Amino acid sequence: MSLSDLRPVPSESLQFRFPRKFDDVAEERRHRMERLAAALRLFGRFGFEEGVAGHITARDPEHTDHFWVNPFGMSFKHVRVSDLILVNHQGEVVEGARPVNQAAFAIHSMVHQARPDAVAAAHSHSLHGKALSALGQMVEPLTQDACAFYEDHGLFDDYTGVVLDVEEGRRIARALGSHKAVILRNHGLLTVGDSVDAAAWWFITMERSCQAQLLAKAAGQVVPITHENAKLTHGQIGNDLVGWINFQPLYDQISRTDPDLFD
Repeated sequence: MSLSDLRPVPSESLQFRFPRKFDDVAEERRHRMERLAAALRLFGRFGFEEGVAGHITARDPEHTDHFWVNPFGMSFKHVRVSDLILVNHQGEVVEGARPVNQAAFAIHSMVHQARPDAVAAAHSHSLHGKALSALGQMVEPLTQDACAFYEDHGLFDDYTGVVLDVEEGRRIARALGSHKAVILRNHGLLTVGDSVDAAAWWFITMERSCQAQLLAKAAGQVVPITHENAKLTHGQIGNDLVGWINFQPLYDQISRTDPDLFD
């Protein structure tokens, strides 16, 4: 074929994915569980787990006061769809064969209750999130990626030990507010989204933004992005659809390398 014969492909013929819509609740439940298992495998691959700490939850599409979560004591790297447990609003396991992490219930139950728009929430003790949280600092607009969190994350500025009380979870939910993320001082990061994909992506990119901020400040005098440009960039990359889109290559990768996660 000669280059002179080439013509632009009509935009309507180009393939681009968008979040699926569901008419069947069972199909939607399975979809969320698959995305949840994939997100957990990715967290394991990225080294976000610390022993038994860390959890990602997905609200059940039918029983909306229940959520699916990884079982207590299982490595992120091993979680399959069949390992996920369903927890009710009282912290009782109603589906599955393993116990729930009580910290997961104390935090996530209150976050899901306070944020009916949040389909999923992700929390773990990732290295750079922990490091930034120990400084009691926020994510600053030092890079394009960090602008996704500009004026869109909170700080829970009160560490009182392992979160086992729902009242503590309620206070964390208040610190989160209407934002996509909250930094838990001396603890780590928590993100939410209107899909498992978005919540997981926000955690992944927030952890990397924490790393970039720590590296940049250790290297010398930083040059922050201006308020106007940080706000503009947040409007371009800070919504949950963009979060969902960014997660898709990672989902494709883990679903190919770890097909057993669907068991």
